[in-house]
Amino acid sequence: MRIVFIGDIMGRSGREALEKHLPQLREELKPDIIIVNGENATNGRGINIKACKQFYDWGVDCITTGNHIWDQREIIPHIAKDKKLLRPFNFPPGTPGSGVYKHRLNDGRTITVVNAMARLFMDAIDDPFQAINTLLSEEKLGHTTDAIFVDFHGETTSEKLSFAHYIDGKVTAVIGTHTHIPTADAHILENGTAYQSDAGMTGDYNSVIGVEKEMAMQRFVKKMPGEHFRPASGEATLCGCLIVSNDKTGKAVSIDPIRLGGILPGVMPTA
Repeated sequence: MRIVFIGDIMGRSGREALEKHLPQLREELKPDIIIVNGENATNGRGINIKACKQFYDWGVDCITTGNHIWDQREIIPHIAKDKKLLRPFNFPPGTPGSGVYKHRLNDGRTITVVNAMARLFMDAIDDPFQAINTLLSEEKLGHTTDAIFVDFHGETTSEKLSFAHYIDGKVTAVIGTHTHIPTADAHILENGTAYQSDAGMTGDYNSVIGVEKEMAMQRFVKKMPGEHFRPASGEATLCGCLIVSNDKTGKAVSIDPIRLGGILPGVMPTA
């Protein structure tokens, strides 16, 4: 299976980059599924219904999120109706929506997409390690599903790596999001799970993690609250990765970074 994952869409420039580059990704990489983290898609804070519809119209199959999922209030009643829009699955019981989506391809193969969130330096939330144990007692890679993809939304590389090693060989991929900077550690763990600490954002990198530079710097210089952060509006770099899995085992065969447009050096998988 060929899985394209695209990191946090940051504001209008991120949405424009997604619309611009998706046709090329579909043409050259021929993905079976396209997964996008959309938690910063609307003004850098959450995602609204309009952006969800745009993403689906452009060819996105599933949208993951993170700690900003509730920033656009209209999403709260909407998320229960949109099975392809995920929130972290380790929110407490009774939280609207779901953190797991099982996508069926035209040829009958299935991929289970999981949206999880870390706890270190993040909002209080249920234990993702225990939550994934419960899920993996029901979803068996290569048996009940052909692939399992996990977007692990968190601050620290140590927690992301620990989580990935904890379920190495039981899922196809664990890809980190939230810190908005693409890491250079895309590789396959020893038991067959593809990993990258952060896929990077899809946004303007002439910024501070997607926020206008001056606004972000003033928070550090003055140590005072100011205006709500505004997303930088220059040309965005689309960041993500391509994961290829073995259809017999569900384990990863390869993982390659994707970077298109903007100011970061371009990288595109060749196969």
